[in-house]
Amino acid sequence: MITMTEIAKLTGVSQPTVSRVLNGNKNVDAAIRERVLACAKEHDYQPNVLAKSLQGRKTMLLGVLVTDISNGFFADLTKRIEVEARKRGYSIILFNSDYNPRNAQECLDVFRRYRVDGVLAVPIREASMEWQEYVKKLDVPVVAVTRRAQGLDSVYVDHFHAGAMVADYLAGRGYRRFLFIGKDYDGKYVGFRQAMEAKGFGGQTVNTVYENDEQLRKTVQSWFRSSWNRAAVFASNDIYALRVLDALRELGMSVPGNVGVIGFDDTSTCRYLNPRLSSVSQPMERMAREAVIRLLDRIEHPGARELLDLPLQAALVTREST
Repeated sequence: MITMTEIAKLTGVSQPTVSRVLNGNKNVDAAIRERVLACAKEHDYQPNVLAKSLQGRKTMLLGVLVTDISNGFFADLTKRIEVEARKRGYSIILFNSDYNPRNAQECLDVFRRYRVDGVLAVPIREASMEWQEYVKKLDVPVVAVTRRAQGLDSVYVDHFHAGAMVADYLAGRGYRRFLFIGKDYDGKYVGFRQAMEAKGFGGQTVNTVYENDEQLRKTVQSWFRSSWNRAAVFASNDIYALRVLDALRELGMSVPGNVGVIGFDDTSTCRYLNPRLSSVSQPMERMAREAVIRLLDRIEHPGARELLDLPLQAALVTREST
């Protein structure tokens, strides 16, 4: 890759002049500027972003940290974030934590080394002291996406409300026994559980933690063998819902004839299953846009101000599985 020094030799001008031209300084003779730009284009000159950052200038890079890029929801969200960033002249560096706090910390360290201008992150344990300490070390603006994080601008879906919405729907459909696939601290489950308790179904509502495919299969099959009359499963994402459908298929149970199943995220897969999967849809495009806008506002206008707390509402998409 050609350097500024080499461009200076090829064009017969000084290296500082080349630097001024390539950095947009207009106070250079037009003929010289044209010659330098033509040479840079011919030899595919690429600026050294890290060198610029060491000089205290922006890298025009945003770090994006998600929990599971294999989940179609996060893949689509990242794509929309990238589109919104590119509109405004920024590129992204993407990392996947795989729901591992240690991985998340290592990713944030890489963001520091690359001197990104800001970070969009899906925190794992957003209230933990470890997370908050690592965020402070970044020394750049951070916006939490999809979850509300203490002390940070946050753009997210109200998971508590979404869980309660699913509870209202399933109870209204006549289901009377409920299994949630996911963590008990997940806002979706908390909202779901509280709504079921208010309806008198607290004793018929349980959750199981997803560890691996085999454990999930055994748990689901054991739960349904004990009693499956008017039972429904609420999975905390569509991937878990697919695994539930597979376990039920092995049991020979009909969906929705014997069991109802509903997922979360409304990924494109939901529409092509048999039966098509009911799910909860998040306003992904708006979430990405609002998060990027807020982050760039923090980058371009540093200083203390009130945190953004922007809960967005999810929508229930009902299909054949319920």
